[in-house]
Amino acid sequence: MFRRKAEQEKGGYLDYYKLSSLRIPIRIQLSIAITTIIWLTILILSFVILARQRDHLYLQTVQTGKVSLNYFANNANIPLLNDDILKLNQLIKEATSTKGLLYAIIVDRRQVIKAHTDHTKIGETPLSFENMEEVKKDENVTYFNYTLPSGTHVLNLSRPVTFKDKELGAVHVGVSIDFIKNLIQRETIFILIMSLLIILLGISIAILLGIFFTRPIAKLVLATQEIGKGNFQYRINLIRRDEFGDLATAFNFMAQELWKKLLIQKSFGRYVSPEILDMILSQPEDYWLKGTRSEATILFTDIRGFIALSETREPEKIVEDLNEYFGIATELILEYGGYIDKFVGDAVLGVFGVPIYYADHVERAVKAAVAMQKKFQQRASDNGNPLLSRTGIGINTGVVISGNLGSQVKMEYTVIGDSVNVASRINNLAGPGEIMISKSIYEVTKNIISAKPLPPQKLRGRSELVEVFQVLDIKEGDE
Repeated sequence: MFRRKAEQEKGGYLDYYKLSSLRIPIRIQLSIAITTIIWLTILILSFVILARQRDHLYLQTVQTGKVSLNYFANNANIPLLNDDILKLNQLIKEATSTKGLLYAIIVDRRQVIKAHTDHTKIGETPLSFENMEEVKKDENVTYFNYTLPSGTHVLNLSRPVTFKDKELGAVHVGVSIDFIKNLIQRETIFILIMSLLIILLGISIAILLGIFFTRPIAKLVLATQEIGKGNFQYRINLIRRDEFGDLATAFNFMAQELWKKLLIQKSFGRYVSPEILDMILSQPEDYWLKGTRSEATILFTDIRGFIALSETREPEKIVEDLNEYFGIATELILEYGGYIDKFVGDAVLGVFGVPIYYADHVERAVKAAVAMQKKFQQRASDNGNPLLSRTGIGINTGVVISGNLGSQVKMEYTVIGDSVNVASRINNLAGPGEIMISKSIYEVTKNIISAKPLPPQKLRGRSELVEVFQVLDIKEGDE
């Protein structure tokens, strides 16, 4: 069931990874974003600028038309009063050279044309304007836009001709405003071309920026994948004076710390059980580092006659046999919930009950010792390792001080106290293949072990005799 669930989770992750791999590169996203921003900016600015320019040109055209209109109106009153058609037309003729002026018309009070840039229309009446737009008035000038049958867009301006406040007629001038439209169209085309060039430049810059940003991101992704594979020695070679450089430095620092933690886990994990290792790594600054008074069980094991035996054998063989001995001792101490405090020559110091407390730490230590001796004897008969058949074990329980001891240069987590010393002295009493325990151990485990009491023993450094028991085996059903 758990395997099926793991496979489903793995399959879901793979599906998500496939979906996430269908992505748009950052350089493309930047290109789209920059292009959109540039296009919208140019569009808005163009609309505003062209509208302002169109209004400005229109007002300028109106002003130009007013100048011509005022010229005609101020000079046409006397000829119009005298009905001097020749003079009036001469006046119109002089103004036809003005750029953009399509026509000029002078009419009398009955709207009869007295002068016109087109002589054929003299004498006609009335004037008519088709497709007129909104009529505007500025003081005595009236103007509006309309369209000629030819399609030409015209601004028509009108003003009355007066003499001594008496209206004699009116003057009309027509100014082409198609040049405004043509000018706006040319400006629009120019803006579009410039927009295209700016957009191409923006896309190029976006691609360069995308490459500038995506390369370090790609390196970070690759580094993350390597870390995920357990390659904590992988480093990012990225020298930059920006946030990516800071991120690369932080990433390399993280990888280094993970590597150190892995080394600690691999090395320290050989001496302590997985539970103890997890506690240490999760609470690196917790109480277990400080000196703490605790109740623990101490197990000592060493090889009888090791010095004499090592003198008769090759060093390489001695090291090989010792490693097998240490391997068995370590394996079983850890299996029963203890940790390896230290190796001292051919001796192993195992501790049960600290830094993780087990209520049955005494039973665990005794069971570990029995299992250890059985495995020593089995391996000794299998491969002829003489060290395994010469191992003695001593166990004691009591109050110890546990914590980190040493200096700032070298620290060691260990246990000290009289209970440790007693365990070491009891171990000296054990012969090859024997397990010796103190009375305090026996009182706790007498229901689960078969043991033989020994005569009270004199231990070095202690004045009183100590009761010692030899463990023969674990009772059936309690193993």
